[in-house]
Amino acid sequence: MRRSEFDRAVADEFGDRGPSLLTDLVLSEVGDRTPAEALRAGVPPRDVWLALCAETDVPPDRRYGVGRLDPHRR
Repeated sequence: MRRSEFDRAVADEFGDRGPSLLTDLVLSEVGDRTPAEALRAGVPPRDVWLALCAETDVPPDRRYGVGRLDPHRR
């Protein structure tokens, strides 16, 4: 997952709450850091995304493959 895909996935899943989740929610799965801190520390976006999904109870069917553009829209 690229950072741009991560950003798109957060926006699609969390909408207006996304930015505050990235800066306020502490995730134990990425070293007790917020998603923004984890990304700055070099944690792969995919790992941060999965930790964020687990913490916020995003259903598994909405965790994988998100954030990618439709190949026809490229």
